[in-house]
Amino acid sequence: MKKMTVIGGGVMGTGIAYTAAMCGFSVSLVEPFPQARAKTAQTIEQYIQKGRKKGKLSEEEAERVKASLHIVASLQESDANCDVVIEAVPEQLDLKKKIFEEIDAYVSEHTLLATNTSTMSPTEIGAFTKRPHQVIAMHFFNPVPSMPLIEIIKGLETSDATVEKAKMVAEMMKKETVVVNEFPGFITSRISALVGNEAFRMLQEGVGTPEEIDKAIKFGLHYPMGPFELGDLVGLDTRLNNLRYLHETLGETYRPAPLLVKYVKAGRLGRKAGKGVYSYDEEGKRL
Repeated sequence: MKKMTVIGGGVMGTGIAYTAAMCGFSVSLVEPFPQARAKTAQTIEQYIQKGRKKGKLSEEEAERVKASLHIVASLQESDANCDVVIEAVPEQLDLKKKIFEEIDAYVSEHTLLATNTSTMSPTEIGAFTKRPHQVIAMHFFNPVPSMPLIEIIKGLETSDATVEKAKMVAEMMKKETVVVNEFPGFITSRISALVGNEAFRMLQEGVGTPEEIDKAIKFGLHYPMGPFELGDLVGLDTRLNNLRYLHETLGETYRPAPLLVKYVKAGRLGRKAGKGVYSYDEEGKRL
């Protein structure tokens, strides 16, 4: 297990690719949009510089990471003989269908096919290929370099050998794993979606300011981040897409808060847009 292809140069894909390169993988990161590729390269450089400043990367290791990570414009520019492909695109089933059909036609027979979905069915995604036994969900957490867990979700047709391969990839990336039985939202996304949605309900009810609600959750419940801080980090559009899927599959408990819908319609998507619940500068620092 030495070669990895990551599809999607957003926050999650970039974090996965950087972490894999840090841990010795040769990585191709596929991002079709030129502007996004430039942003991805900038983010990776920021990761490297941060690692250097914190003493986690020597100059030699930084150069090795740069040499091991290649940003490409299409899947066809990556190595078809890679050991694992990890898809990390938005939670849109039609988009995932298109990508997995392309992956299935291009990569080698031995390649592990993983989706970084936080809510969607690996069984359904596996059905888009001719090898559903090799398809699995590997749910990484943001920010990937520092978050220690990967949820591994086995689909109906996923083989035990594929589960073991996914666990091996996670171990090589120095991550802890939990193997979860497939059900919408798995474990963490169901809980996180509820907390984030309820925070928006409290905000629209005037229970407290975003700062007060975040502080209460962090210090009262010992969460590392408040629900609004986390929502802005992962993207409020991503949070809304997850809630819509969970509402459709699990019922009224997950109906999105009207205020969250309003924020997304207004383009207040979080750090990546410069404004979500909070406002941010060009480097993503909160104002």
